[in-house]
Amino acid sequence: MKSTAIILAAGSGKRFSSDKKKQFVELFEKPLLYYSLKAFSESKVDEIIVVTSKDDIDFVREDIVKKYEFFKVKDIVSGGNERYDSVYSGLKAVSGDICLIHDCARAMINVELINRCIDETLKYRAVVPVVAPKDTIRLRDGEFGGETIDRSTLCIIQTPQCFYTELIKSAFEKMYKTDYKSLGITDDAMVVEKFNDTKVRLIEGDYKNIKVTTPEDIVIAKMFLDAGNC
Repeated sequence: MKSTAIILAAGSGKRFSSDKKKQFVELFEKPLLYYSLKAFSESKVDEIIVVTSKDDIDFVREDIVKKYEFFKVKDIVSGGNERYDSVYSGLKAVSGDICLIHDCARAMINVELINRCIDETLKYRAVVPVVAPKDTIRLRDGEFGGETIDRSTLCIIQTPQCFYTELIKSAFEKMYKTDYKSLGITDDAMVVEKFNDTKVRLIEGDYKNIKVTTPEDIVIAKMFLDAGNC
């Protein structure tokens, strides 16, 4: 079965506090987006769709995709106002049977996890990698600590989130026919679960697959790369 990866690189990176957009900040003289594209290019994914802002399409094409010869990149499309809008823009360009949706801010993604996501999607139709929280988790009660939650019942969601293409496309099409903005949708699994009544299989993720959100995360990402762990 043919597989397509959507790499989301359209965010503004408001929490990153940098003159450059987060996806273009350099690690070892290469933009953050490079590392996700490299991993997916080396995996058994058949093709890649990059979603970026309209103003950045030419830069991504010339200075990243062509420069580093990412031949699996089939298309570069313009994103939307919200993450789910960008996902939908990418979905409209997907032709594969399986779709993997990945945030390029998770630049430490590795080939083994990508391939395992594809294999597990063939069995379960909808798959999300997760890791267990290491810290104690408490609910807030105003300015005070509230109830402590049993962390064995919790997991931290990662990407790529992987689905049969017909399943995820159908879910998004249904979502856009509703008052979806009031639903607080934060990831693609939520869309599939709510609009196609499908349970999403949780599989073991990777603690190195961090999301670069703040400048401090760049330091950690560089350590992983320098150690050759990604």
